Amino acid sequence: MFGEDFFEYFIFFYSTSLIASYLMLAIFSMITIIRYKNYNSNLDDETLYNSDIAPGISVVAPAYNEEKTIITNVHSLLTLEYPLFEVVIVNDGSKDSTLEKLINEFDLVEVPYAYIERIKTQPVKKILKSTNPLYDKLTVVDKENGGTKADASNAGINASVFPYFLCTDVDCILARNTLLKMIKPILINKKKVIAVGATLRMVNSCEVKDGEIVKVKPPKDFIPRFQELEYIRAYLLSKMGWSLINCVPNVSGGLGLFDKDIAVRAGGYDGKSHAEDMDLITRMVSYMINHRRKYKIEYIPLSCCWTEGPPDVNILSRQRTRWAAGLLQLFVVHRKVLFNPKYKKMGLIVFPYAFLFEFLAPMIELIGLLSILYLIFFGKINWDLAILVFLYSYCFAVMISILVVIWDNITFKYYQKFSEVLKLIMVAFLEPFIYHPLIVFFGIRGYFKFLSSKELAWGTMTRKGVETS
Repeated sequence: MFGEDFFEYFIFFYSTSLIASYLMLAIFSMITIIRYKNYNSNLDDETLYNSDIAPGISVVAPAYNEEKTIITNVHSLLTLEYPLFEVVIVNDGSKDSTLEKLINEFDLVEVPYAYIERIKTQPVKKILKSTNPLYDKLTVVDKENGGTKADASNAGINASVFPYFLCTDVDCILARNTLLKMIKPILINKKKVIAVGATLRMVNSCEVKDGEIVKVKPPKDFIPRFQELEYIRAYLLSKMGWSLINCVPNVSGGLGLFDKDIAVRAGGYDGKSHAEDMDLITRMVSYMINHRRKYKIEYIPLSCCWTEGPPDVNILSRQRTRWAAGLLQLFVVHRKVLFNPKYKKMGLIVFPYAFLFEFLAPMIELIGLLSILYLIFFGKINWDLAILVFLYSYCFAVMISILVVIWDNITFKYYQKFSEVLKLIMVAFLEPFIYHPLIVFFGIRGYFKFLSSKELAWGTMTRKGVETS
């Protein structure tokens, strides 16, 4: 009886702690966004665009079997608005026609290139550049497959020439002014900013013309619509909230701007990591702390990147299983950071929060479900407490999602119709019953795959490609 009561109250207090953290992050996020809008109003994109002293940025985009989207998206990357940048595409041993399409479309030829392997990767076969002056910003690195996006990204960093690199996915569509917006926190901060992130959204169902988003729409299909809601909540609430106290846990692999010198000194991405976004931030922060250097990681609330979300459960399963395995891998590789005061906020806030409320959450929820079934079967459940906990958690989850969607629309107005906002609000009521249980299941499976040493390969996301007008 004591054990059963203990577990019930543990679940209650665990849920309460999670809810309290979300309330805290909501307040922090609101403060951060208001501050951003106030100082951003005094910044001029045109002045920066016409500047002769803007720091150069290398856009690094790994590609593995991306034949359906590669041409459209590389053209899109080449039309970014920034005074000094390059685009580095890394063909990571694609088995389809990705490389052939690049060569034919952009008139690529192999060139002698001073490739310095500052970060160890799988062997690079050749470097290609265009014979067409229109594409002089483009560099293509052809390498042997390394099994992870991290290894491919490292090769792109090695081939890059500028002091900052923006890492993205080749299937992503970036806003034209992405580089202008993301470099500003680096330029205006007195403290050294080592990384900058921005909000990602789903490109599914959006209207695209000439590689640019012309109208934002919520995804028609339920799986990517659930993920759109999840992304808005994760970026606008969580990461913007953590940004206020310089506790950003990761800068997304889909869109992140990094100080190349610090990234290289920290060892770059772990070439075997499947959680390369959080791994790189952990390495860079650890480097700064070990060398007693002050640093800051910034997030901007603007939606600068649209990515194609999993269209169905099977593809979502592959994506989330790999992410979960990567999270467990992260805690194994960087176990010395967890609860270690030497690593300051990273060791005492960022890692403990991720461990308790992200890594342990699927296991606690699974154990909780099995315990409830056990108690129901033997007629021992405390129905009053069980119903209270359920309503308490469900109502809060729905409320926080609705508030974030409304706050996003009031502040940035990405959706032009109220009916589009309503579509996201409606899935907030369904998410705890449909989408969330899937994420829990895939998380548990990811942990099992990592512990059983089963191979996880990147690039298994099947692309439909976006419809262009």
